[in-house]
Amino acid sequence: MDAMPTDGPVAITWAELALASSLLLANGLVSVWLRLGLGRQLLVAGARTVLQLSLLGLVLVHVFESERLWLVLAIGLGMVVLASVEAVRRAGRSYPSVRRDAFLSLLLAAAVSLLFVTGLVLRVEPWWEPRYLIPLLGMVLGNSLTGVSLGLERCLASFEEERDAIELRLAAGAGTWEASRPTAAKALRAGLIPILNAMSVAGMVTIPGMMTGQILGGTEPGLAARYQILVMFLIAGATAAGTTGVVLFAVRARFDDQSRLLR
Repeated sequence: MDAMPTDGPVAITWAELALASSLLLANGLVSVWLRLGLGRQLLVAGARTVLQLSLLGLVLVHVFESERLWLVLAIGLGMVVLASVEAVRRAGRSYPSVRRDAFLSLLLAAAVSLLFVTGLVLRVEPWWEPRYLIPLLGMVLGNSLTGVSLGLERCLASFEEERDAIELRLAAGAGTWEASRPTAAKALRAGLIPILNAMSVAGMVTIPGMMTGQILGGTEPGLAARYQILVMFLIAGATAAGTTGVVLFAVRARFDDQSRLLR
């Protein structure tokens, strides 16, 4: 058997990926045995994973080679749109402008945090270099949409559960923000719990995905660790900004022009 190369990733063939799929098939067999009803979902999820990631690989090859700003921005905008739709879907609660608000929150959070990292921290030239911007954007959105969906769900649910308390504060002379601040605080805490938990166990219980990928790709572990720390800080900042934005939008949407709580 040939020795494993130490200066780059081990090549993976489609036959080897087919062998790896046996891990998913084993889950399917367990589902059938225990009558969980998840066999079809596992099959569909696996097929979508193969199709979507394969297409992404083909698209990114073209994007990396072309290095056109408009193409990078178009892909980034499409990613934000899909993330905002998924965030609202996961929240399970809504109001008329919720999709717009989720989109703006994710867009602003991702744009500001990524510009800061690529322009000031990494000093990439140009700042929109696709090999940096697109993968970082994907990691930011993948984590931020979880915070946004949790914060949005907790905020809208709390307005229903604590309606009497909020109206009592309003009747006592509190403004809309003062009356709803406890509700907003709970929503923000809910949205930030996943990233705080991830940061707490990183390096002790888990080796995060980016660091694992870089190490498997031949990157020196110390450098891979520094990149992972940077990414964790980037994700935390974007998640906090996006969750704050969508919660503030949701709070505003729950009151009319006369500062009355809507039903």
